Amino acid sequence: MNDDAQLLALADQTLWVTALIVGPVLLSALAVGLLVGIIQAATSVNEQTLTFVPKLGVIALVFVMLGGTMMALLGDFLREIFAQIAVIAV
Repeated sequence: MNDDAQLLALADQTLWVTALIVGPVLLSALAVGLLVGIIQAATSVNEQTLTFVPKLGVIALVFVMLGGTMMALLGDFLREIFAQIAVIAV
């Protein structure tokens, strides 16, 4: 029963780490998409590439600014997973 609890805790932590890593990227893309969509609706310009290029630029900027933190979070999580695997396997 203890292994089941550890597995569920690991799954819960996996979801949280995923949300923390992906959250800033998705929120920034959502904000830029909403802003560009409002501008397109106000000006009646319906160009598909107009939404893609700003989103791509903002996502690249988010990765440049937060990429190190995201990788550190992922690295710490992987170290913890490997430590828990060693404990469970024994």
